[in-house]
Amino acid sequence: MSTSFAADRVVGANATLDIEPGARSAALGSATLAVEGDYLGLGTNAYQLSQAKYMWASFSHTAYYEDTKYDYASMVIPLPGNQGLGVSFSRFGADDIPYIREGDPLPEGTDYNTLSIADWVFSVAWGRRIIDRLDLGLAFHVLYRDMDQSGWGFRGDASARYQIKDDFYVSGLLKGWTSSAASWESGEFEYSAPEFYLALSYGLPVRYLYGKFNFYWQSAGLFHHESRNLDFEEDTKSGERIWEDPLDWLSGGRGGVEFSFDFGLKLRVGLSSFMTFKSVTAGAGLTIAKFLVVDYAFESHPVFSPVHRVSVNFSPYLFGHKPREEGHLNKTDAAKKLVTEEPEEVPAEEFVEESIQESPVPVQETVNETPAAPSAPIIETDDEVLE
Repeated sequence: MSTSFAADRVVGANATLDIEPGARSAALGSATLAVEGDYLGLGTNAYQLSQAKYMWASFSHTAYYEDTKYDYASMVIPLPGNQGLGVSFSRFGADDIPYIREGDPLPEGTDYNTLSIADWVFSVAWGRRIIDRLDLGLAFHVLYRDMDQSGWGFRGDASARYQIKDDFYVSGLLKGWTSSAASWESGEFEYSAPEFYLALSYGLPVRYLYGKFNFYWQSAGLFHHESRNLDFEEDTKSGERIWEDPLDWLSGGRGGVEFSFDFGLKLRVGLSSFMTFKSVTAGAGLTIAKFLVVDYAFESHPVFSPVHRVSVNFSPYLFGHKPREEGHLNKTDAAKKLVTEEPEEVPAEEFVEESIQESPVPVQETVNETPAAPSAPIIETDDEVLE
């Protein structure tokens, strides 16, 4: 007796894992790999966990066409030694879908049987500062699909970020280093090969506008052909790799610009595909309090209806405490902090003792050593003469 096993290579196995969960990154053209500080993008940029200083809980909700919804929740836990741990849970699906069983008569009115289909995803991410200026992150995802047949999927991702200079970073993502695989109830097994992406981010302070410009760019995949065209009405050749057609590869990228005001408001605009301006994204974010941040994103599409996305970030620690002075500061930030801070941690008593030891010998000590100084009689004699 022999058992045959077949694995089919497909494009986009476990594609649910590639949905953009965070409103901030979505408003920036979904250039998530370049966006640091968006804890709703842990599946893509787990490296940012090395910079986590406080515990954060994040939630997002997205309403798609035909009543399809995507809900996402994540939590970030800082760890000692410039490390951080993140966990997330999401559901992508639709409910109350009417259907008719085979052989059943058509119901009258709206008396239909209904069903739900959904993808459930659980992810674990870890990030750490490896050396100065270099952060590394790992993420592992498990997917359960409940449709006409059930199935399980998994994928592992690895990301890294390097600080080239002040506010200038380069990032990389190896998506599916374990491959992206799915096993179905029917016995069918699908997988997708690994893919690699690059990203750049740059910050430019603008003092006279009381804020800062942030620029983000994320490339298309380097290893494989992939669709670049979001407008399905055109049949154009696209999706070439960088060594085959560098311009076509660049056109497959995405990016966005963010202006962050000092008082907590952030305005964003981006393109989810450089192939067409019909893929414009926009949004805004507001830091209501140091412990609460709300973001909104609008995403257009050449074919489908626009998408609205809302996310909320909340820090339980910052709700009742002031921000701590210590944190995971890089070399540049630490230097700035050292220059701008006033001297501290010098007790007053120790400072007085040190000053006494270094100061010149007081006159009163000389008087104690020579109690019968000749100056005293002279002064008395002068007083008598004056009288």
